[in-house]
Amino acid sequence: MRLSPIPILTGDQEAREIIQLMLRAGMIRQESAGIYAWLPLGLRVLNKINAIVREEQNRSGAVELLMPTIQSAELWRESGRYEAYGKEMLRIKDRHEREMLFGPTNEEMITEIFRAYVKSYKDLPLNLYHIQWKFRDEVRPRFGVMRGREFLMKDAYSFDLDEAGARHSYNRMFTAYLRTFARLGLKAIPMRADTGPIGGDLSHEFIVLASTGESQVFCHKDFLDFEVPPASIDFDDAKTMQGVFDKWTSRYAATEEMHDAAKFEGLPDADRVSARGIEVGHIFYFGTKYSEPMRAVVNGPDGKRRQCRWGPTASARRGWRGAIIGQTDDNSIIWQDRSRLL
Repeated sequence: MRLSPIPILTGDQEAREIIQLMLRAGMIRQESAGIYAWLPLGLRVLNKINAIVREEQNRSGAVELLMPTIQSAELWRESGRYEAYGKEMLRIKDRHEREMLFGPTNEEMITEIFRAYVKSYKDLPLNLYHIQWKFRDEVRPRFGVMRGREFLMKDAYSFDLDEAGARHSYNRMFTAYLRTFARLGLKAIPMRADTGPIGGDLSHEFIVLASTGESQVFCHKDFLDFEVPPASIDFDDAKTMQGVFDKWTSRYAATEEMHDAAKFEGLPDADRVSARGIEVGHIFYFGTKYSEPMRAVVNGPDGKRRQCRWGPTASARRGWRGAIIGQTDDNSIIWQDRSRLL
């Protein structure tokens, strides 16, 4: 089938051209491999993106905070991830030889904050998010701000007393992401995905179809015509949130790691979409993956101590800023009409 309704990048060469146009337009300046300064015009766009993200996170009931970029290695050892995370983590020592790191993500730190302040089930559910710079030492940074080493990311972390509450939090963030990307002018398709080094037992990546994507993705063509939930949707209504989730997971959609070739081939030819994709967001359901080793517990209604359920951690990834730019002509960037970010 034709992918013309999806006005995204069309090849590696075009991706390189967009980077050059962003540089020429004075949006960004490359300072080193995978690290960019955001100049006034680029920062204007970035701030408008952040404003939309904040509006949708706040609408969903999440509460903003701000965590530091530098984290203690001890927190990561407590969760068991310090050695397991790999070379993408930038490890450093301060003048007192204490081991630190430039945070690639914030699960450990948010758990430490939660356990220090939240003691009762009456304080739940709680969903905390922040927008902060991250660093991952990519082997091969490329595509400019789409796959850089330093990047701005929104990540959210929810805490619930039981699995039902955690699944509802998952569905709320699922809905918030559908609305966020639509407001940015992107057709993002949620696809069942591998959890990777972050972990968990349920995971969806939000994918924008683009031939510059790093991996192959597979989905039903109906996703291209699905309408996103309206601003008036009730995020507190569990039945409504489950309905959104059920609709957007009712058709086949999977990343390469989770692809079931036989199931996909069982679809009619006209309904199959196979393309490259850019990951612009990712949500995870953790259960007690972090609350158990890091002892994030609250007093339950019966007075007994209970481990909190995580669901989800949600992250809006670095690729979306590049994906917002739809196409170019010989001399300029053509912005998607709906993004209204200039």
